[in-house]
Amino acid sequence: VFTEHGVFADEFIVSHGAQTAIGHDMGSGPIAPNEPICLDLFPRDRESGCYADMTRTFVVGEPSDELREYHKLCREALDRAVAAVKPGIPGKDLNRLACDIFEEHGFPTLLSKQPGEVLKDGFYHSLGHGVGLEVHEEPALGRGPGELVAGDVIAVEPGLYRNGYGGCRLEDLVHVTEDGAETLTDYPYDLEP
Repeated sequence: VFTEHGVFADEFIVSHGAQTAIGHDMGSGPIAPNEPICLDLFPRDRESGCYADMTRTFVVGEPSDELREYHKLCREALDRAVAAVKPGIPGKDLNRLACDIFEEHGFPTLLSKQPGEVLKDGFYHSLGHGVGLEVHEEPALGRGPGELVAGDVIAVEPGLYRNGYGGCRLEDLVHVTEDGAETLTDYPYDLEP
């Protein structure tokens, strides 16, 4: 499919089960029914050299109630953050929007953790990053400074995880326009394909 669209991917992530709770685990071993599967694709355009980035989480079989909750909250965080994207907004404000949703439902985030604490559960990474000639570049959507400008392309990727179980991450590629945002990703979010 990639070659039909003029893109290629040297690697991609297909993690499953407990692997989905480990950041950027490429995935290995057989996939079992009813476990979370995290598919993270980051192909590169042959002509421009620019990357895309998209993640979906789904289950072949029946998702657990826990995964259904993670998926619902990740979708809510994604929608809320993307709706707030516009030139001039600090990336940390978008990150805060996602963290607020997770914290309201009792999940720890990098913003609520204690100094020195290492999170293995909850939302343990930033909301996202810029995408262009590198798959991870500025602007950062985390705790640091920096505002979005028109023309930026960002990956917005909220996630919830539980060590030993797995988790959910949903990621869209978003173009910052003069007056808001345009979501470039056009793929369903279905937990059960």
